[in-house]
Amino acid sequence: SGELHVESLDTGDVATIPVTSNAPGRPGHWSDYARVVTRRLAANFGIEHGGHVYFTSDLPVAAGISSSSALVVGIFLSLDWLNELQGSDEFEQHIPSQFALGDYLGCVENGRDYPGLPGTTGVGTTGGSEDHTAILCSLPDTIRQFSFAPTVHEGDAPMASGHVFVICSSGVTAEKTGAALGDYNRLGALAQAAVDAWNRYAGVQARNLGDILSRVPCDDLESAIRAYGSAGFSEDEVVARVRQFADETYSHIPNAVDALERHDLEAFAEAVRRSQQGAEEGLRNQVPETIHLVRSAHEEGAVAASAFGAGFGGSVWAMTPHETAEAFMERWATVYRTAFPGASEDAQFFVDSPGPAARRY
Repeated sequence: SGELHVESLDTGDVATIPVTSNAPGRPGHWSDYARVVTRRLAANFGIEHGGHVYFTSDLPVAAGISSSSALVVGIFLSLDWLNELQGSDEFEQHIPSQFALGDYLGCVENGRDYPGLPGTTGVGTTGGSEDHTAILCSLPDTIRQFSFAPTVHEGDAPMASGHVFVICSSGVTAEKTGAALGDYNRLGALAQAAVDAWNRYAGVQARNLGDILSRVPCDDLESAIRAYGSAGFSEDEVVARVRQFADETYSHIPNAVDALERHDLEAFAEAVRRSQQGAEEGLRNQVPETIHLVRSAHEEGAVAASAFGAGFGGSVWAMTPHETAEAFMERWATVYRTAFPGASEDAQFFVDSPGPAARRY
């Protein structure tokens, strides 16, 4: 079998990965993402051909901006081209759409089974496929709405006319393979504790919170948690995780998308505010820096603002009119650097808007 040589043009770091289903890992190093993809494709589809892949990126690393998932998608697209995967009968049988591909690549990263395609060792996180789907399925000037596990496209809304996103990576690293891994995975474990309690209570085998809450009221799930325990967590914190998930999934996200469809920026801002509140009080995955960035964005005139990514550091977006974005960004950066001079040394600010999907050329 061949070898995949992956080189970072930014650092000169090179990883050589055998194209086999038992390629050794290197936990904590960026190359582990490439190894995980290579190993999984060899196990699921029998790929044999390697090659040379060079990559560069201007994304802040470990900033909650999906740099790791971007690498997963990029390595997949490279191996796809080298081995002519997409378009083959076997691939199309299991992964018939880009939505399904986003779902599959989430399973590649976390190591879980995908229907008909057994899992292998992932990178150590228990996250889903949200980032991969966004990278593969985005559209210019469009906000897209999905549900996950499995990935389902639920609707689209236009980006607010004349507006852009100003992004700040806070300088507080959100390294999912580093020190924050336990905190990051804990949120998934809280959700799983709720699922386990419901399965014992109802005598079923629900897969996830969405599977349960699409069929039963949140109050019934809370009763099950309090009756059947919470797997080492306090019942209150598992219930808080459930409530946050329900509010985000069935209220805040659809309300935000609906508001954009109606060009109602006031309603959009309110849905985003409630979502951020859920992150701070329900998920409890925010740090002082990201909380401050959201508050100060509003004070400096942003239409709406929210932290995003895995939490425990990372980044914040602020929506603002295009013509005032640069001036807003300068004010926002000045306020942040005054409040957090240490973290802000590594902070980055930039302007962006929804763009096209990643694709193989």
